[in-house]
Amino acid sequence: MQLFKKIFVFHSVLLMSLNACTQKQSFDVLSYTSPKGWQKQQNEGGVQLSVTDNKTGAYAIALITKATASDAGAADNFKADWDKLVKASVQVNDAPDMQEPITEKGWDIISGTANYTDNAQKGLATLLTATGGGQMVSVVLMTNTQQYENDLLAFINSLELSDAQKNTNTSTNTNTTTTAATDNSSIVGLWVRYTIETSGYSNGFPQPSGGYFRKEYAFYDDGTYLFRMKNWAVFVKEIEFVYETGNWKLNGNKLTLTPRQGKGGWWSKAASNRTSEWGSLARSGSWKLEPVTYTVDLHYFSGSNETQLILTAPSQTARDGEQDNNTFTFAPRALDKSLIDNPPGLKTGFEHKVLNTPAARTN
Repeated sequence: MQLFKKIFVFHSVLLMSLNACTQKQSFDVLSYTSPKGWQKQQNEGGVQLSVTDNKTGAYAIALITKATASDAGAADNFKADWDKLVKASVQVNDAPDMQEPITEKGWDIISGTANYTDNAQKGLATLLTATGGGQMVSVVLMTNTQQYENDLLAFINSLELSDAQKNTNTSTNTNTTTTAATDNSSIVGLWVRYTIETSGYSNGFPQPSGGYFRKEYAFYDDGTYLFRMKNWAVFVKEIEFVYETGNWKLNGNKLTLTPRQGKGGWWSKAASNRTSEWGSLARSGSWKLEPVTYTVDLHYFSGSNETQLILTAPSQTARDGEQDNNTFTFAPRALDKSLIDNPPGLKTGFEHKVLNTPAARTN
């Protein structure tokens, strides 16, 4: 694919407005012009713009992250976000093809691009990072087609950064504080890891296909836990559901799970094809009960006023799946806000247990 060769020709005007008459939008330290007809999703962490051709499966995605505090160099920031925003979302086999760094308005801008695969999809990913004024911001582009080349070029050339020297107030950034979870009450509650199925790019700002992958840990103050997993994928015929119950114990920053029972299986999808409905049991599956001791940390994110649970396993487990460094992040959630429901007739034994989640986690 030759798509982004043209994009980098425009590097010299990367931070200049495409057209003074074009209406721009702003997010944090960046302003941009959204391509006509593209969908927009925005939350505390960033903005995603996307477009999909439902007939051909062609898509393009642009992601703008919120500026975060950073005392690292431009190269280190690029590598960190390449791992976090690109490699964590799709399979990238080669190192990115890097462009010459440029400096604009106090920002050191680095960019690189590489081919990727995502299941049967193949595409090209580009990351641009700007470092300056004690913070950094990133823009990610992903596409599997040249169909939206002009839109992407226009978007790139519409990007405009505010002066880095004027953005040193870290109160607008998403600062984090890490503390070890040292007492049992610190992790009591419901912790979730919800991922939207995408047609090419996922991590908080995905291009949704309509499907989802969900995991939950509910840690009760009596030392028991319930783990549930539900996968409803558009391109998979059946719904996968797993549950596991057992005991947990926290010793310093080590969390030990001892499974007692578990069950997995596949259910047909409802005739309506709604993701909230079930069909009938298609087949049962075995579920491996794997005792594990995690290293556990609690990270507080000031931007979202939320404490998240970080679990690092010594090795890969069927329960957690595959992830870089076997590290998994779970967000807090009130029990009545769970997005996982049991299949018809299935009981875990935890249906009537009371779970108190500290309100400070889910502000």
